[in-house]
Amino acid sequence: METTKLWNRNFSLVILASAIGTIGGVAGSFALAFLVFDETGSTLASALIVAIQFLPFLFIPIVIAPFMDRLPRKTFLVMGDVANAFLIFGMGLWLLFFKFSYVGYLTMSLLLACLGAVDELAFTSIYPELIPKGAEQKGYAVSSMLYPVLTVIMTPFAAVLLDTFGVAWILIAQGGLSLLAAITESFIRLDETERHDSATYSLQAWVSDIREAVQYLKEERGLLGIYEYVAFSNGVATGYTPILVAFFRTFPGFTAAMYAAFSVVEFIGRSIGSALQYRIKIPDKKKFGFVFFVYQVYDIMDMVLLWIPYPLMLVNRGICGFLGSNSSIIRSAAVQTYIPERLRSRVNAFEGALITAGCSAFSLVMGFLGEILDYRWCITIGGMLTMLATWLLIWSMRKEVRRIYEPDDGGKQ
Repeated sequence: METTKLWNRNFSLVILASAIGTIGGVAGSFALAFLVFDETGSTLASALIVAIQFLPFLFIPIVIAPFMDRLPRKTFLVMGDVANAFLIFGMGLWLLFFKFSYVGYLTMSLLLACLGAVDELAFTSIYPELIPKGAEQKGYAVSSMLYPVLTVIMTPFAAVLLDTFGVAWILIAQGGLSLLAAITESFIRLDETERHDSATYSLQAWVSDIREAVQYLKEERGLLGIYEYVAFSNGVATGYTPILVAFFRTFPGFTAAMYAAFSVVEFIGRSIGSALQYRIKIPDKKKFGFVFFVYQVYDIMDMVLLWIPYPLMLVNRGICGFLGSNSSIIRSAAVQTYIPERLRSRVNAFEGALITAGCSAFSLVMGFLGEILDYRWCITIGGMLTMLATWLLIWSMRKEVRRIYEPDDGGKQ
């Protein structure tokens, strides 16, 4: 029976800071997406912005992770938001007094993506330390619900702000919110005195730290299997987006508005799933079986998605949203608790790079399939391949993977 209080000082502060930053980020991203298209009139120019933002997530976390494992992570978290605040604020001021520059915005997007890669790694690594022991499932349920809820709330509000105040003032406000988030994070009380490494850090030490993390992952076959599966499944899911857009644009009787409804029902499903995870604790001995069951159902749902009537498609996405949030919360809580604290930043960095690479590679594969096959078969094949990956990467190593989900059976704490 879980008796630990979740909402202590540190957890409340980190969730408040995340909410403040997310509110600004959703509004700013919405405004900038319209700004780029309005100024360039090119979807390719907009796509290039998205593509360049992926690059830092491939290498920045791996470069910075050894430092983050030796130094106070709170400093990375706070200073990252401070730097982000000044960059966003500066972009807003520029747009108030000068003309839009695509090359300049491309450069700023790359800088902001670099900061985002550091900030995401810092948050992922410090977050488990801010959740009271025994309340991990609830803690990850809260964080998984935060972004989709605020996105749904803020997106229509951002549209009103865009028409009323314009992009520049939205960015200035976003910069202010990022600074407020940093100030909020600065009040977190976390004893990291042992992380102040006074020794001179050399390239040799950095290489040694990276080698240590690589060796750890080699020995942890279950953890590596989970990471490989997540990279594969996320990559294929990312590749679904252009396939679904093309299907709803070209298939008789379907519209873009009908595709947009997918997001609504999936959000509802994810919200219900996260709320359930917050209220109900799944016994450790049932976690692996539950997650593996979810993976199977999710893959089957993908396989049949475009072959069923539209109302059932919506039900399909709602169920997937519900199941996806459940498995994601259980996986995040289990994995982050399992990884040794001293290695967490480096291991998380490798996971992030692997997922980014997977999203880039497998989305291209799905795009290629869309050029030569019926769109319905593309999604079906994607689901079949993901199910195959589930059996090869999860079930074939079920003993090692189960140890991560069910720590009472010999897992590390």
